[in-house]
Amino acid sequence: MTNSTPSESASSAAAEPPPIPAEPPAKPLPPGSAERGKAARAEAPRSAHGDWAPAADRPDPVATLTAQDASRVADLVPIRHGRMLASPFAFFRGAAAVMAADLAPTPATGFAVQLCGDAHISNFGGFAAPDRRLVFDLNDFDETLPGPWEWDVKRMAASVEIAGRERGAQPDGRAAHVRAAVREYRSAMRAFASLGELDVWYARMDLQNMEDRFAGDITAEDAARAARRVAKARRKDSLRALTKLTHHVGGRLRFLSDPPLLTPIEELLAPDAAGDLADALKALIDSYADSLSDDRRHLLAGYRPVHMARKVVGVGSVGTRAWVILLEGRDGEDPLVLQAKEATASVLEPYAGASRYDLHGRRVVEGQRLMQAAGDIFLGWDRVSGVDGVERDYYVRQLWDWKVSADLTTMTDTAFAAYCRACAWSLARAHARSGDRLAIAAYLGSGAAFDKALASFAAVYADQNERDHAALAAAVAEGRVEARTGI
Repeated sequence: MTNSTPSESASSAAAEPPPIPAEPPAKPLPPGSAERGKAARAEAPRSAHGDWAPAADRPDPVATLTAQDASRVADLVPIRHGRMLASPFAFFRGAAAVMAADLAPTPATGFAVQLCGDAHISNFGGFAAPDRRLVFDLNDFDETLPGPWEWDVKRMAASVEIAGRERGAQPDGRAAHVRAAVREYRSAMRAFASLGELDVWYARMDLQNMEDRFAGDITAEDAARAARRVAKARRKDSLRALTKLTHHVGGRLRFLSDPPLLTPIEELLAPDAAGDLADALKALIDSYADSLSDDRRHLLAGYRPVHMARKVVGVGSVGTRAWVILLEGRDGEDPLVLQAKEATASVLEPYAGASRYDLHGRRVVEGQRLMQAAGDIFLGWDRVSGVDGVERDYYVRQLWDWKVSADLTTMTDTAFAAYCRACAWSLARAHARSGDRLAIAAYLGSGAAFDKALASFAAVYADQNERDHAALAAAVAEGRVEARTGI
């Protein structure tokens, strides 16, 4: 198959995107960067990526996590700990800071890309592109920063192994899934290395691509289950949010009260302070519009903010400030629900260097725009001062827009393998947009050396992750860390 080109391409505005390449092209890579890639094997042998052991001075993982709590909302932090206690995979999802420190000393070729920073397989999923096609891509960029491409691939590989353990897979089966995912990354990078800049930029995986690519790899039951999830996703938009998250109070739409998961602003603060914060968040809507293009700023101007609430989101993000803001267009049946999420320094900064952007909200947005094939039309950023006088960075996007996430525990083995490969392809495409794809492809080569090395790494790191999860459980049992479970 050939690389995907979206319908908004200037040369074929109404054309269907062709399917995604399943295998790299047979022709050799161009010279130049490819020579650099092959030369990097001397400094960082591909087999060396399989060798990992915790450093003698490895930071205490519980201390790393609790250090992040200092800047978070104190009454929400126990929810974060409780969610991470649920399983080793849940712990892994919230422990990006722990793994960042572990990855920093590992072998690297020196070829930088825009990193996701938290590329585990639950941070991929479906959402609506601006042309209203359902696309599959990375969907979390809180930790994005330029850095070694190997770090994202290793976090992805480890997540495949850890998720496989949660699914009850045997060691050989888990290793096979990791190797298949890494091979997909390697093959996709080689395919992208042979393409022109615009072809790489336009590449994306949409619903039709996925169906064509993996039709032979999943069962009829998996296909039917996926179709139901897609149908549900198409209903998950601002109108759906209106139904699920709001009710009428005195004839006006207001967010429901479901603390601590969803707490209207008036329940968080005294009336005068709540009014001040409401003014600040309304000002956020006005000022964040400066980060949008003129046409989207014009669209946003057709809406007015009417209410807001604090919402608990994710696993690792719990405790950071996240607000949902209800806006109305022509009437109460024309809603827009935005999420303003606090952006703090990336967990990669101590090892990859500070961001070039002064505002962390902008860091997140610019990284997302660079990595994602299609993005939210309302994606933007701003810095605002809260009622406590503290300035904080935020990025803003729609709360829901056909968002669909995979249930990794109910998939068949073949569907799980296909899903992991889709994640790997998407990660390679994201890296190919910002990094030296020729050098990376040449370094990886056409053999399985890197695939095998990462399967070894993933298994060893999954063992460490289980020990770290147990350390958090012990800290909670001993009363050193507070956790609220079942929330």
